[in-house]
Amino acid sequence: MKLMTTCLAAVTAALTFATAGQAETLRLGDFQSTSHIVSVEGTTKWMAAVEEATDGAITFQHFPSQQAAKSKAQLDAVNNGILDAALLGTPYHADVLPLNSVVALPGFYTTAEQGTKALQAMLKDGPLREEILAAGVTPIFGFVLPPYQVLAKARLGQPADWDAQDIRTSGSTQAMTARALGGVGISIPGPEVYTAVERGRLDAVLFPLASVPGYKLNEVVSHISTNGSFGGYSFVMVIRSDLFDGLPEETQAELLRLGDESALHVAQAQDASVSELIEEWKAEGIDTYEFTDEELTAVKDALSAVSLDWVERIKSDNAQAVLDAYAAQTSQ
Repeated sequence: MKLMTTCLAAVTAALTFATAGQAETLRLGDFQSTSHIVSVEGTTKWMAAVEEATDGAITFQHFPSQQAAKSKAQLDAVNNGILDAALLGTPYHADVLPLNSVVALPGFYTTAEQGTKALQAMLKDGPLREEILAAGVTPIFGFVLPPYQVLAKARLGQPADWDAQDIRTSGSTQAMTARALGGVGISIPGPEVYTAVERGRLDAVLFPLASVPGYKLNEVVSHISTNGSFGGYSFVMVIRSDLFDGLPEETQAELLRLGDESALHVAQAQDASVSELIEEWKAEGIDTYEFTDEELTAVKDALSAVSLDWVERIKSDNAQAVLDAYAAQTSQ
C-alpha cells in the first residue's frame, strides 16, 4: 500500500483530457472494499458502464480499500492530483461539506431508494451542489445507505432503554441523535466496531443493515431493529472540476446519465439485500424487531430537536433552506 501511494503521489497532476480517438484513464479512489455492496452494485458497475458507453475513451484505475488515500483524505487526494476522482463518504468531510451532512439527520427516509432520489435531486441544483463545487470537485451522482438501525446486546425501544448506553455513531450529527435518546455517542472506525462490541466497549451500534455483513456485526449482537430511521449516510462520486470541465460535452453527459442509473440501482440493490438479511438473521436466532407505534412516537419526539440543533450548529445562511428542501424531497 505504501508503495502504491508513493507511486501515485509521484504522478503528475496534469491530465490530457479525453479527445476523439484517445483513451483517458482516471485514477479513482474508494475506501470501500470491492466485496462491499456499495462497490459491487455501485462504483465498479458504474465504471464498467462508463467504459462501455464511451467505447474505451474513459477507463479507470481503481484504488479501493483506502489504497490511495484514507477515507478522510479522499477529497484532498483528488484536489492534490493524487487521484482524479473519488467516491466520497460525505460525513468524513463534514468540515468542508457541512451542509451535505443533512442526510445524517434522523427520521427523514425509510428506504435507500427514497433517500437516494432526494439526494440526487439536491445534487443537481442548490446549496449541496454548490458546496461540493466550491471544494474543487464536481458531483457525478450520489446515493445513500439504508436508514441506520440499532444493533445491540439488549432490545432498545423506549428512550429510557437508551439511557447511558455507549453507542457507536458515524459523524457529529449522528452523535447528536444518540445524545437525544439519552445515550453516549462514540466514534469508532467501521473496521474496529466488531471488536469494540465483542469486548464490551460498546453497548450498541447505529448502522445501516445492508453494510452489516461486511463487518460481521451480526455475530456480536443479539437484537437488531428493522423499522427505525436513525439517520443516513451519503456517498457522492466526484471528479476534479478542472478535469471534468475539460471533457467533451457528450462525455460529461454520459458520465452523468450513467451516474443517475447507478445511483438508483445501488439503492434498490441495498433495499433488496436488507429484506434477505433480516430473514437470515432470524434464522440465526437474532431478535430482529420492529419498534411499536408507541415506541416510534416516543423516539420521534425525543429526536425532534436534532434537526433544530443541526441548523444552529452548521451556522450557515443556507442551513434552514437545505433542511426544508430535504424534508420536502424525502416526503415525495
